[in-house]
Amino acid sequence: MATGTLYTFPDNFRAFKAQIAAEYSRTTIKLASGFKFGETNQTADFLSKFPLGKVPAFVTAGGDCIFESNAIAHYLGNTQLRGKNDKDASFILQWINFGDNEILPASCTWVYPCLGIVQYNKQETERAKAQVKKVLTVLDNYLLTRTYLVGERITQADISVACNLLSLYKYVLDPKFVESFTNVNRWFTTLVNQPQFKKVIGDFKFCEKMAEFDAKKYQELHGKADGGKKEKKPADKPKKEKPKKKDEDDDEDDDAPKEKEEKDPFAAFPRGKFNMDEFKREYSNKDTLTEALPYFWNNFEKDNYSIWYCEYKYNSELSKIFMTCNLIGGFFQRVEKLRKNAFGSMCIFGEDNKNSISGVWFWRGPKLAFELNPNWQVDYESYEWKKLDPTTAETKKMVEEYWNWEGDFDGKKFNQGKIFK
Repeated sequence: MATGTLYTFPDNFRAFKAQIAAEYSRTTIKLASGFKFGETNQTADFLSKFPLGKVPAFVTAGGDCIFESNAIAHYLGNTQLRGKNDKDASFILQWINFGDNEILPASCTWVYPCLGIVQYNKQETERAKAQVKKVLTVLDNYLLTRTYLVGERITQADISVACNLLSLYKYVLDPKFVESFTNVNRWFTTLVNQPQFKKVIGDFKFCEKMAEFDAKKYQELHGKADGGKKEKKPADKPKKEKPKKKDEDDDEDDDAPKEKEEKDPFAAFPRGKFNMDEFKREYSNKDTLTEALPYFWNNFEKDNYSIWYCEYKYNSELSKIFMTCNLIGGFFQRVEKLRKNAFGSMCIFGEDNKNSISGVWFWRGPKLAFELNPNWQVDYESYEWKKLDPTTAETKKMVEEYWNWEGDFDGKKFNQGKIFK
């Protein structure tokens, strides 16, 4: 019998996959005592076993270390959960991948802003809602004549897919949204009321009112995460920094050179009439194809702004999609002060262990913007940059695909994107 220790934090739906599997196989596992996410998983001892520092993570009784939730669940499961034959095992794997690739990204995009974990983006959320409807439709049609996803008994396919749906059903799938998905609702309700599920997740409470983005919650959460810095900045800037920039230069000798460099790296370029803030509002709040892009092309000034294509140089070194997302997120953070004069869409193509990054940006001026300020040069050399001709059909097609996140992308399979605005 497989036994061991599971490292995780409370209410981790990924860990639930393994814990529920253990309940079905009647395997006794213990949760690591005193585990604190962000502390325990960053210790030298933990990282020596799990170099990525991720949870859930599992150490078997024999000392073997297993990471990734589906792998742990497979180890802790039994023949029924894994599949009694190769055919069943293949279908089980199919649905597990379906849950991770088709459901989970959309779930995180929609739910996480509601929890204050990430900032809200209307376009991304609307796309996520459409994707959720799409996958629920697929599941509903499939379950029309079936009780479970594979065979006549619960398998790891049911467990994993249901766990990926937990946050959706808990926070945003209100009765009106799911009223037409009767087969999925029946299947999901059956699962969460099984004793093996209830022992792990408790009594599940379905969403009654669709959660929405709470800006106050986001600010409070991220203010705390940054030690209060984000809460102080808005208070300090209007009162001190903006009105008294010239007076404060002498009081902050260490920062003075940086302030002078960062005041306006674009000072040498004409300002033009293009309203960057207005365009970003169009992009964030209106349909990309019918409103945001027409606004862009109707107002774009090719003499004062330039459009650029970039491609990551080291795609062969990229592994997990979430790590690639973090790579882009770090890039965005380090060029934060470029936002006033730039807009960009970075797209991730492919899948885990076989993905790539490329994007389309535009900014004020004819030169590569990152070279205008030393503080912006940490990441840009990891990308190949090509200036595009705004008058060509090829450029307009590329802009449309990369900013709308839809198209053929020269044969690359779009996974997800991040917007710098």
